[in-house]
Amino acid sequence: MCAAVNSPSHCSNNLHVKCRNDTYPRSKVVRTKVPDDKVDWSVNFPEYAPVVYTSDSVKKKPEWADDDYTEPNFSAKWNEVDGNVDRRSFLGKYDLTTEGIPINPKGRTGIKGRGCLGRWGPNHAADPIVTRWKMEDDKPVLKNGKRVAQFISVQRKDNGQWALPGGMVDPGEEVTETVRREFGEEALDSMNLSGAEKEKMEAVIDEFFHNGTVIYKGYVDDPRNTDNAWMETVAMNFHDDKGTGVAKFSLNAGSDAVGVQWLDISKTLELYASHADFIRRTAQHLDAYWE
Repeated sequence: MCAAVNSPSHCSNNLHVKCRNDTYPRSKVVRTKVPDDKVDWSVNFPEYAPVVYTSDSVKKKPEWADDDYTEPNFSAKWNEVDGNVDRRSFLGKYDLTTEGIPINPKGRTGIKGRGCLGRWGPNHAADPIVTRWKMEDDKPVLKNGKRVAQFISVQRKDNGQWALPGGMVDPGEEVTETVRREFGEEALDSMNLSGAEKEKMEAVIDEFFHNGTVIYKGYVDDPRNTDNAWMETVAMNFHDDKGTGVAKFSLNAGSDAVGVQWLDISKTLELYASHADFIRRTAQHLDAYWE
């Protein structure tokens, strides 16, 4: 069972920014410039003519991706649970284009298609925020009278930015399963452990990830977002209050990361996508130092 923070967990009304960068990630495709006052679909923007881009890796039809909507046999149940794929958005019902594909509910991004995202519409992820108290000489570190919290962050291989060790929710998978799996693979490199070591680690992880607090549930301002495909996530905090569980594990970066470490929580952090906002919410939840 997972608790929820008192403040609303749905997406804020802020404009998305990181998905209006100049060049689409992992490509040379340049986005159409979208001024702040033209992001909302309700604002007239007659000259808006973004390029259509779906990466070659998605076009190869891996199991985690939809077919192209132009294919004769393609069908999808938008805004519903479609077989084992959840096509519902945390933001509510999304509209469709005249071609019958989803429209990003947060507005224009400067590019159409799916980019490097697999699903048309919402692509669901889960982000574990694993925290502990920073200690020195067996005493909690205080700043401005508040304890300093630390969280596990991984350095992404694709862009070098620090991020939460999250990942995509597999079809039919529960969010709690995703956060356990992704944390083990990205922060602890559990894939390369021996059988006995892996069993011991998984026992601790299973107990630790049994209870968590939902910090955020909603849209992610992700640089991969397009007009027709976007990221949404459930970010959950798992706090090792006594520092005797996961906090004692050795950190080893998995295949999708080049580094992993405990980072002090503070407002000066620069993190991937919307992760800094998730950390701010976590500091509020823990009543930890944030200045």
